[in-house]
Amino acid sequence: MSNNRSSRFLGGLLIGTAIGAVSGVLLAPKSGKETRRVLNKSLQAMPELAEDISSNVQLQADRLSENSLRNWEATLKRLREAIAAGVVASQLEQERLNLVSSHDPTANSVTDRRTQPRE
Repeated sequence: MSNNRSSRFLGGLLIGTAIGAVSGVLLAPKSGKETRRVLNKSLQAMPELAEDISSNVQLQADRLSENSLRNWEATLKRLREAIAAGVVASQLEQERLNLVSSHDPTANSVTDRRTQPRE
């Protein structure tokens, strides 16, 4: 999350700098020739600025994708472990019930015991 905030801040800083530079040039009390020269230089720098922003966004998207994949893999691993533990517990309970029913011929099932009236 901190990387995401940093990238947003840097992207906003770059965009704000570009907007501020253009606004400053347009509002500065310079001659038209000087203003056009400075504006032309600023416009020439825009593709490089756009490329930097694009690279930054791509880098952050890659990091987010990697983090998401890592988190998904960890979640999937925990889910598989939980399912395996559930299967083992189910098998143990089935074996316990089979053992109980083989030793106690009157106990047909767990539900039979629950439905029998108490004395």
